[in-house]
Amino acid sequence: MAEDVRYCARCSYVFLKIALVVYSTVFWMIGSFIFAIGIYAEVERQRYKTLEGVFLAPAIMLIVLGLIMFVVSFIGVLASLRDNLTLLKVFMYALALCLMLELLGGILALMFRNQTLDILNQNVRKGMMNYYDDLDFKNIMDFVQRKFQCCGGLEYTDWTVNMYHNCSAPGPLACGVPYTCCNSKPNEVVNTLCGYKVLDKERFDISDIIYVRGCTDAVFIWLMDNYKTMAGLLLGIFIPQFFGVIVTWLYITRVEDAIVEYGVYQSNLIENAPQQTKKRGKVAKWYKCMPVID
Repeated sequence: MAEDVRYCARCSYVFLKIALVVYSTVFWMIGSFIFAIGIYAEVERQRYKTLEGVFLAPAIMLIVLGLIMFVVSFIGVLASLRDNLTLLKVFMYALALCLMLELLGGILALMFRNQTLDILNQNVRKGMMNYYDDLDFKNIMDFVQRKFQCCGGLEYTDWTVNMYHNCSAPGPLACGVPYTCCNSKPNEVVNTLCGYKVLDKERFDISDIIYVRGCTDAVFIWLMDNYKTMAGLLLGIFIPQFFGVIVTWLYITRVEDAIVEYGVYQSNLIENAPQQTKKRGKVAKWYKCMPVID
């Protein structure tokens, strides 16, 4: 490389190339895995009653997330292997855009917390309407109600939106709640009708039978109480993306330095540059994909 190396001279061309190839390949494989799981889950979900709302379909979200990761990471793999400046910049800008959108979404969700909660509760109620028809949502809702000891979305009375739990419905589930709302003891035999006829009673009378607080509030309280865990999770999401942006940016500078030094570029964008060949190390030759002009 030239003597005047731009930015972080300790990071060589070869080191940055290997780091970027490994980084892109790892996330490419992760994206492929998530995409495959999403496709499988969606195929299985279509065998049963499905929900139209994307928010309520984890399989759809997995497919979208996996597809984005797959495409962006594939661009990174191809760009880092071929030293293509255009693809490298596309990869860097895509990572930066995803990072900024995530930060912007988080900031807006905090700024408009009440509106965010309203949207969340509306979508949860839509899912509760089809609770017995969508296995994905049912499993998620049951897990949340057990884990956070809550019932419903905003409150336990939200279960009236379900056609089986509405007080006007026939059958033993009428005016009741799912058994996952029940205040059961560990290792106790589950009574699936423990929530029988609780929706027509006052909150104080049933506080020993079922969880009366809503799951939305319960989850947010848990998040506030475990802010360190959430901070670590957010850092685990943001830091890899930020690392990818920085490494890609540094690698672009190394490729541009190589173009200036060797006077070569595979797309011949530099027409007036002197075409001269300089001796390169054996290891560097293994990783430089740009053609050499003799």
